[in-house]
Amino acid sequence: MSKSLEKYLHKQMDKEAGLIHSSHRTKIVATVGPACDTYEKLLDLAKAGVNVFRLNFSHGSHEDKAKIIAMLREMNDKEPFNISILADLQGPKLRVGEIENNALEVKAGDILTFTNTKCVGTLEKIYVSYPNLAGDVRVGNIIMIDDGKIEVKVVDITKDGDVKVEVTLGGILSSKKGINLPDTKISLPALTEKDLIDLEFIIEQKCDWVALSFVRSVKDIVILRSKLQEKKSKTKIIAKIEKPEALVNIRDIIVESDAIMIARGDLGVELPIEQVPLIQRELIRKCIHRGKPVIVATQMMESMIDRVKPNRSEITDVANAVLEGADAVMLSGETATGAHPALVVETMCKIIRQVEATEYRYNREEDLRPQPHSPSFLSDAACYNACKIAKDVDANALVGMTQSGYTAFTLSSYRPKSPLFIFTKEKFLVNQLSLSWGVRAFYYDEENSLDDIIFDQINILKERGYLTEGDVVVNTCSTPVHLHLPTNMIKITKVE
Repeated sequence: MSKSLEKYLHKQMDKEAGLIHSSHRTKIVATVGPACDTYEKLLDLAKAGVNVFRLNFSHGSHEDKAKIIAMLREMNDKEPFNISILADLQGPKLRVGEIENNALEVKAGDILTFTNTKCVGTLEKIYVSYPNLAGDVRVGNIIMIDDGKIEVKVVDITKDGDVKVEVTLGGILSSKKGINLPDTKISLPALTEKDLIDLEFIIEQKCDWVALSFVRSVKDIVILRSKLQEKKSKTKIIAKIEKPEALVNIRDIIVESDAIMIARGDLGVELPIEQVPLIQRELIRKCIHRGKPVIVATQMMESMIDRVKPNRSEITDVANAVLEGADAVMLSGETATGAHPALVVETMCKIIRQVEATEYRYNREEDLRPQPHSPSFLSDAACYNACKIAKDVDANALVGMTQSGYTAFTLSSYRPKSPLFIFTKEKFLVNQLSLSWGVRAFYYDEENSLDDIIFDQINILKERGYLTEGDVVVNTCSTPVHLHLPTNMIKITKVE
């Protein structure tokens, strides 16, 4: 065994746990909350199949988040996992304030007054956390409260800045419930004052991904990117698609972002709900075409917040996201506050594996053919044909090397049949790539001859239990090694 190989095998790995963790190609994102905020509970979720943990900055303190991040880093050091950390900014989330006795019944025909002056909400006045509400809305605009459970229509805008609304769909209004303005273009920036404070913390903690809420245009992504670049942060950006304006600008948003989250909760309130399934399908297609990871989020297994089995419709929902080619599916309240967080992950993992075990495979080879006008056309062609060769020879492994992540994202976007392994000398990428479909990443920083590198990679995979004698491996790489060029070479090896 070479000295360089010994260096990468110094830590004893739990092969069985590692293999189980990588047995599903569609990744699982789980939200951290009171139901899973200890090391033991987080470890149970990781063992059940979680690849990415989401920290929701709408709730909790920085101190609490720092403890969770420290636990996840410890887990990555001790266990055979490359858990990724996703920090989700709150964004300009609009809410009502405190409600008297935390419950106010509003009926169709009631006239309510929304105000910017803080008060305890009654049928007389209700505080709304949006200083420019009166300036943005127009008479006749619809306002949704509590994910659309209550609907009101603007009937008057007073001179002192209050907004009078008529209840069109009544219900029980509780404190701090969210507000959506489907008919209104809000003037709030995508990065609020709270978000900027949270972003400083996220950068200091070196989180792998940061999700920007309520993205409306590519400018929102550019502003966030500039904030990260100022601090020389390597954190990558996820654009959350939950506003109608984002769909108008979706091509530019996908190009500028590093990944996309289809946040179906607010999207389904802001748009006619019957449009959401086709929007989801189209966004997944566009992201795959651009080699950008895409997450399907919100209410995937919501009934399991308090039940031990999901609804049949939820099973189908998860399965369809897998069939459509999503990189990841996300759990929110199911793991953050649910009664059975580990069981939810296990159940989701079973659904994913069942779908992925069938003959059906997401395959758009013609759509994804490398484009001659692309500046990365040559490396795209190498990656594309490596996937085709791996399929033709029924390879047991498709192996790539990357410094920026581009080769990994590109190989992943072709959704290859062969297991996909990525080696990188950039430590931050090892965990970041846990979001991408099918990718299992390893840290490796040797720069010897290409033959030595491929020898080491194959032996690392053998030692970890992914390859055995007689297996066929397709490697993508670049030569000369020391120049770190884009992928320009494909090699086929039979494992000895």
